Amino acid sequence: MYDLRDIKIIDTDTHVVEPPDLWTSRVSTKKWGDLVPHVRWDDERGDEAWFVSGTRMSAVGSPAMAGWHEYPPNCPPRFADADPRSWDPAKRLGLMDDYGIHAQILYPNVAVFSSKTLQSNGDNELQIECIKAYNDYLTEWAEFAPGRYIPVGILPFWDMEATLAEVDRVAAAGHKGLVFTQNPAAFGLPMLTDPHWDRLWASAQEKKLPINFHIASGEVDLSGFGHESNGVAANYGMMGISFFMDNARTLSQLIFGGICDRFPELKFVSVESGIGWMPFALEGMDWQWRNSGVHREHPNYELLPSEYFKRQIFGCFWFEQASALSAIDQIGADNVLYETDYPHPTSMSPGPASDAQRPDDYLRKNFGHLSESDARKILHDNAAKLYNLDD
Repeated sequence: MYDLRDIKIIDTDTHVVEPPDLWTSRVSTKKWGDLVPHVRWDDERGDEAWFVSGTRMSAVGSPAMAGWHEYPPNCPPRFADADPRSWDPAKRLGLMDDYGIHAQILYPNVAVFSSKTLQSNGDNELQIECIKAYNDYLTEWAEFAPGRYIPVGILPFWDMEATLAEVDRVAAAGHKGLVFTQNPAAFGLPMLTDPHWDRLWASAQEKKLPINFHIASGEVDLSGFGHESNGVAANYGMMGISFFMDNARTLSQLIFGGICDRFPELKFVSVESGIGWMPFALEGMDWQWRNSGVHREHPNYELLPSEYFKRQIFGCFWFEQASALSAIDQIGADNVLYETDYPHPTSMSPGPASDAQRPDDYLRKNFGHLSESDARKILHDNAAKLYNLDD
């Protein structure tokens, strides 16, 4: 019988909590003033928050919930109150060793969940500088432990020429993937299936950089998810599960929009959205494909949706138990990745206000009976191949 501790587990979705001076130390405040993203105390809300000019984006502590003693959306009121392992690369390594995690794929917070505000932040030159500043910060953070910290770059997707230039730049800097919005149409841009994006797909395919669709890639806001009479906790939980399911739409667009067909070597990752729903989605897509006559409308499409998925698309799980096991049984282990979502509210980080188990205990209890071959694929091999890692 194999031991999970012998597998170099790759955690395919974690987040680095941005320090308050990330942008003000890298982008000229002399030139741009308070349009540069910055942190200040919000008297109305009673916490430190990110601002662009007078527009609040998010609380500094909202992504740093690992070990926090209150349920979300309550969060550490100041950056100094957050667990330093959420932002300190040296301390993070100690936690990874304790949990049995070898490497982590690193995602942003502000630059994903408040990207709509960043995208509308004054001059295009400033917007691009903010994107580059973040990618540079993540490059430097990852250099603390090469091979264990794996950066994936964000893009100024509202400007195609700048996007293509940034793809070249982050690839040269060692980033192993790209983060892209699930719904560019929400930004007033061409929809995901529009051929407008083909130049990006082509560049990513050429460089073997997978496209990562992280949930809530636009603007996170509790409003619109339920009446205030529901209660803050209920609305927050409702928002989370709604975000998880949004990537079903993303996958169907990649396949029915012909993107997978046109770019057969490009890989896509559905991030922080689980896998339990995927068997139904794939069966539903195959049914609609045949039942709606897609095969007749597009005779050039040689595969069924489930076959395109198997060739090019991956899903990540973290808290699931029975649904993940069922999905693995139905779709196989080749398209499945493991994540912890550290240090987010839904992360596998036990605490006084969390239902989470330690990652090692969770995996041993729920997935220890998997064959060694499947366990190694899910916990290491798939991610190592997908992100072109050396180990």
